[in-house]
Amino acid sequence: MTTDLGAIDLFDAAVLDDPYPLYRTLREHAPVHRVPGTDFFLVASWAAVAEATARTADFSSHLTGVLVAQPGAAPVTFDLDSTGQAVHVLATADGAVHSAHRGIVGPALAKRVRTLGPVVTALTEQLWAEELDGDRIDWATGIADRLPLALIAELVGFPRADVPQLLSWAYDSTEMLGGIVADGRMAALITSAAELANYAYQAVVAAKERAAGQDSPEALIDVLAAALAAGRIDEQQAVLIVVQLVGAGGESTAGLIASATRLLATDLDLQSRLRDRPELVPAFLDEALRVESPFRGHHRHVVADTELAGVALPAGSHLLLLWGAANRDPAMFGAPDVVDLERPRGRAHAAFGAGAHFCIGSALARLEATAAITLLLERTERFTLDDDAPPRWVPSLFVRRHASLPLRVTPR
Repeated sequence: MTTDLGAIDLFDAAVLDDPYPLYRTLREHAPVHRVPGTDFFLVASWAAVAEATARTADFSSHLTGVLVAQPGAAPVTFDLDSTGQAVHVLATADGAVHSAHRGIVGPALAKRVRTLGPVVTALTEQLWAEELDGDRIDWATGIADRLPLALIAELVGFPRADVPQLLSWAYDSTEMLGGIVADGRMAALITSAAELANYAYQAVVAAKERAAGQDSPEALIDVLAAALAAGRIDEQQAVLIVVQLVGAGGESTAGLIASATRLLATDLDLQSRLRDRPELVPAFLDEALRVESPFRGHHRHVVADTELAGVALPAGSHLLLLWGAANRDPAMFGAPDVVDLERPRGRAHAAFGAGAHFCIGSALARLEATAAITLLLERTERFTLDDDAPPRWVPSLFVRRHASLPLRVTPR
């Protein structure tokens, strides 16, 4: 990787597939680096990322712009809040607003997750039976993508028949944020966003109509309707919370399930160790989260002129906090590129974010990933990558997720 930072192309296909040499260069030479010609700054070191997440008054979580590259053109900022009047919810909200939304969704989600174990196991077994074709399975499209959105539908209160459409809308939303937009594709993504918002609006309206008769709502859509009736949120916030749950709810889990599987598919000794000692699966999943963080980074908005790691940041500029870079920082993790099941403070990574915005669905993600990996280990003698169909990553600055992960398996 070149140390000429001006020559770095974030959108180069090789960098998108394997960003870690770039991350190393940034950590060592420019932990806060301005993308030339833009108002975006990449934040790559553990120390700088941790400082940024702690300075919530200086660095807002409001999603105000994304870095976008059109074919053959230099990257530009796509403005998402030109008027400064956008409504922000949950992960993109700040302060008291964020706390209020988290106080509505968090307890309801935690309550449901405690009872979901049998549902997750049954759904994982069903998907395995449907997707396994002899000795082959595309683990990404068959399991990693489908399982999380099916559980989101279950939690929010959507019909299971809607899951394929919800999955399409969810991945369209992260495609828009990922910055890689093909010619003519943006219009389709905007249409998709409008369709998801309308679906969420119709669901909120229906939940409002039945809210009066529910003393203890279970589905999250009904919890939101109750909060709306009580004046804790307004209708627009309720709709956007639903949109965010669908759009982001499956991403981290899908990324984790597939990336963890790829790590195992390329290390048969590690596979054998986990089959012999399944109690090590949680530690392995934390290492998978650290070395292949499902979200490459998250946005922060610079509120006023300030600096970070000695770099001046003008008001209105943007940060991209690179979780994937920070999680491989040798200043924080010894031998950071190695999967170490005995790593001290193995959960200290930032794959689920940090600070007040630590992922509200992390427990659900761990539950689903544990079920999926456990089933794969129990149902096979071994599994490897399919030499006839190499795996593919989704090209994105935002997510680290597989577009496909074909496996060859030896069933038990």
